Amino acid sequence: MIKSDSIRKNEEITRAILAGADTGEYDAEVSLDELEDLAKTAGAEVIARVLQKRDALTSATVLGEGKINELAETARNLEADLIIFDIELSSSQIRNIEDITEVRVIDRTMLILDIFAGRAVTNEGKLQVELAQLKYRLPRLAGIGTSLSRLGGGIGTRGPGETRLETDRRHIRRRIDKLSDELRELEKRRDISRKRRKKDSTLVGAIVGYTNAGKSTLLNALTDAGTLAEDKLFATLDLTSRAIELPDGRSLILVDTVGLIRRLPHHLVEAFKSTLEEAANADIILHVCDASDALAKEKAKTTLSVLTELGCGEIPVITVLNKCDKLEDFNIPEDSTTVKISAKKKEGFDKLLKAISENLPDKVSRMELVIPYDKSALAAAIHSHGKVLNEEYLESGIAVTALIGKLHVSEYEEFLKK
Repeated sequence: MIKSDSIRKNEEITRAILAGADTGEYDAEVSLDELEDLAKTAGAEVIARVLQKRDALTSATVLGEGKINELAETARNLEADLIIFDIELSSSQIRNIEDITEVRVIDRTMLILDIFAGRAVTNEGKLQVELAQLKYRLPRLAGIGTSLSRLGGGIGTRGPGETRLETDRRHIRRRIDKLSDELRELEKRRDISRKRRKKDSTLVGAIVGYTNAGKSTLLNALTDAGTLAEDKLFATLDLTSRAIELPDGRSLILVDTVGLIRRLPHHLVEAFKSTLEEAANADIILHVCDASDALAKEKAKTTLSVLTELGCGEIPVITVLNKCDKLEDFNIPEDSTTVKISAKKKEGFDKLLKAISENLPDKVSRMELVIPYDKSALAAAIHSHGKVLNEEYLESGIAVTALIGKLHVSEYEEFLKK
């Protein structure tokens, strides 16, 4: 009989074994390291790892007969509560492996979704997680539904819950439709907000990067946003935006986005597209990299590849090499689009803000105006068309120095200071 105490009532840690097959498609050891980080983030203790080199996956159990039996013996000897596979499993594979090992089985995607379920805070974040979980589990319902009814709760089951997963497919499809409609409404509102920002010439910067690179720490340090910043994967799922002041007087709305990860399944990118779309609609992108990570280059490639998928090719990107305080010797040269910082220690921010100013598209013009008193309504309107840097009342009129959106420059040209 499969164990039913995956996460016990007294909050004891789940004892998990990681399993995978190395077919040469990617670096399986590195991927398993990342799976271990994910498991720890979800609240598990990794007690063993099983990796088998294979030319191809075994259709029934992924691993070969000898290795799957070895996995079952390891699970028994170590009293494992959970086995996490580093690939997506079908319902029949889950059922077959559970029957052999007598331990609950989840896959990489189910683990990530479980972390998402525990991290989502806003209504939209929760809707996105639930929709992604249901879409993923619907085709696997035949195997997972019965499995969950025997197992109770645990890692990989947070979110919709076992009762919903045990209902018929029609009910789940209705729920998917309802969630999709609600998210579409939220997307419409966000689209209206984006259009308003463009109309007002509001500048937007998106903070993107691999999960745990320090994006939220950077946003907090620059803006006192109070965003959750932990040394865990996917600490931030929900959209946070805050304004900062640039050295040239312009304001920039900074938006923190969900962290990316190697081999993030496409439908998970789809589920959080609304947050990632902020990058596609930004005026500038801050690509945050953990400079102290030995795999920084590979992780940067993952991020840039997703940005290309989202159509961000024409948007200026500043590479922000974070956590430089952890390095004794760091010789990567800085230039106009590469800046070294420590978000934790608030070092390198002057250079970062200067780089942002220099690389931002010129959507505003600095204008020095003298507006007659009988046109004072125009002076008042500058506050909605741009940003007033200085205002002085003279005998001849109102002297205003302001950053004005390009769309409104022509309205003020006749009042330029001679």
